[in-house]
Amino acid sequence: MWMYLGLLAALFLGLHNLCKKHAVQGNEVFPVLLGTVSSGFLFVAAFYGLSIFYPDYALEHGYNFQKISWQIHGFIVIKSAIMASSWILAYQALKHLPITIVTPIRSAGPFFTFIGAILIYQEQPSPLQWIGFFLIIFSVMLYSKIGKKEGINFKRNKWIFAIIGATFLGASSGLYDKFLIQNLSLNPQTLQFWFCLYTILILLIILSITWFPHAEKRKAFKFRWSIIAVGILLQAADYFYFKALQDPDALIMLLSAIKRSQILIAVVVGGLVFKEQNKRKKLVPLAGIMIGVFLILYSN
Repeated sequence: MWMYLGLLAALFLGLHNLCKKHAVQGNEVFPVLLGTVSSGFLFVAAFYGLSIFYPDYALEHGYNFQKISWQIHGFIVIKSAIMASSWILAYQALKHLPITIVTPIRSAGPFFTFIGAILIYQEQPSPLQWIGFFLIIFSVMLYSKIGKKEGINFKRNKWIFAIIGATFLGASSGLYDKFLIQNLSLNPQTLQFWFCLYTILILLIILSITWFPHAEKRKAFKFRWSIIAVGILLQAADYFYFKALQDPDALIMLLSAIKRSQILIAVVVGGLVFKEQNKRKKLVPLAGIMIGVFLILYSN
């Protein structure tokens, strides 16, 4: 069951990435990020309010929010700091790079998660899983060659390093999620609510220095419907992902890989919507990544 929940998370993540590309095009990155997190928070907060005013109904329908200690709040703040850093780097890179380049690099995230799952959680990969992960990495390298044809030098372009950093931090957060869900027994909605709240506070501190004092930057910001869509779609994806992690049999290395199937939406549909270059050539490494994901899914 947890694998199917992972596929649902991948579906919403793919749609989330398309909306995110639309939201950041020609726009100020930090307020867009704040808007997306805030809209996602309001979405979850509606269920939080339901649990306060109609606790019996909320509990019956699975909307119960846990009371947690200050120590657990501290653990959630750490997750918020990790993901805020990852999102800032990712949004900046997405603003300056084609989505068909950004998304495949992000697809290398399972490799970092894979290593962490072995070292931290002692998850045991099979030979086919090894093949699948290295096939994903090779396919991402192939994307780098295609990217050079679009004027993107992977060794000198700072936005490439930004998206690689975002990918590493995102993978670290994925490993941390397993600790929060399984070791601390947090349910998805409790983690989502406090995580969004603390992330908003972190972003407000950053914006108070980099954006709010500058009138020209405030005027350059363009509100778009996709900002709200990004937040809601991300919360939907996170909910199914956290529900999958609640299963004690769930392997974080496999869940991370399953989530990468989102690139099918981002590369194929996104390439058509945003009219990016070399779409047909990108289908070759895309196929390699999908085969790698398939090997991981069905190796057992």
